[in-house]
Amino acid sequence: MPVEVVVNDYPALTGLLAAVVVVLVVGTLACNTPSFLHPTSIVFLPQSLGLASVVAFQSNVRTMASEKLAALALLLALLGCVAHTCQASYGYPYPLSAPAKSTPPAAPALSYAYYYKTCKGAEKIVRDVVQAEIKRNRGIGAGLIRLFFHDCFVQGCDASVLLDKTQSNEQTEKFGLPNIGSLRGFEVIDKIKTKLEAKCKGVVSCADIVAYAGRDATYFLSNKKVYFEMPAGRYDGRISSANETLFNLPPPFVNVTVLEAMFAAKGLSLDEMVTLSGAHTVGISHCSSFGDRLPRNASDPMAMNSRFAKSVTRKCRSGSSMVDQDIYTPNTLDNRYYKNVLNHEVLFTSDAMLESSKTNYLVKQNLKPYVWETKFKQAMRKMGSIGVKTSANGEIRKNCRLIN
Repeated sequence: MPVEVVVNDYPALTGLLAAVVVVLVVGTLACNTPSFLHPTSIVFLPQSLGLASVVAFQSNVRTMASEKLAALALLLALLGCVAHTCQASYGYPYPLSAPAKSTPPAAPALSYAYYYKTCKGAEKIVRDVVQAEIKRNRGIGAGLIRLFFHDCFVQGCDASVLLDKTQSNEQTEKFGLPNIGSLRGFEVIDKIKTKLEAKCKGVVSCADIVAYAGRDATYFLSNKKVYFEMPAGRYDGRISSANETLFNLPPPFVNVTVLEAMFAAKGLSLDEMVTLSGAHTVGISHCSSFGDRLPRNASDPMAMNSRFAKSVTRKCRSGSSMVDQDIYTPNTLDNRYYKNVLNHEVLFTSDAMLESSKTNYLVKQNLKPYVWETKFKQAMRKMGSIGVKTSANGEIRKNCRLIN
């Protein structure tokens, strides 16, 4: 579920270094916690800056008394990302200044077979379209799983990621830095919505379609080995902001501490973070998305192994800008990802970091037969309950790209 966007505009990078220093100084005064600096959680500045040094910080998530620390972490990460590609996996730090939060009405309890009486056969319509699209192009399946994740981690599972820009809102989520030019599957959702509207007008929400499509993509990409029921009853959101993607979707170059904090902010555990990361067994990535890991640094214990690094470098230099995330089973959703982590054959720093002492045992656990598949089903269902909207703060859209 990576988020990719290639940045071609290189600003005055020396100014970024100064900005980092200012942020550190001001942040220290504001937080009154000088101990937040620590030689971990390293964020690399662009290599084109010509600097070998790095800026390090410690967010000390477990005892965080303020979201300001995480905001600093995110800002530094984004500054380091400017000359690279910002690619995300599963949920990241918090806004520099948290948006005003209103107390939403209690989320409705999602239920299975939700449309049995109001739109019987709705799930079959979704499944048939997803199956046809994956037969045509298996890559679209990975796109649909990512779309589900990116929707749920920003504003909750409310189809806000689908909204197009309008005169009143020219910067919706799909145009956020982590999303623009990388998310796929919008046309598949449109096709499903058209069929459902023809069958039962104004009944099935776009948010439920995204959830069902993610579930069905999992089923078909796993060669029908990973199937689970997905509860429904979500309403579609009316708010979509590109800025919120920066503070909720993770870049590919952070460590386990930050990943754990961001998943926890969404109600997901460390185990569920490691489990959902297994979706990186399918899909592709732009070469620029892991530029911070090439050329290989032999002194880095988390570096790619030499053979894998040479293979990836050769592909990227051949003129191809894309590399399979899993070189062994690129079109199959399985637990091969975890073996790749242990063998140092993953693309992103955030993936490589799962070999750390905090998560290594979970990686090994997910290599056991049927363990990861069972946990992935549960994690996908739980993720689908994040930030569910009600009729009081949502709607059933007529067109998934526009609010009513």
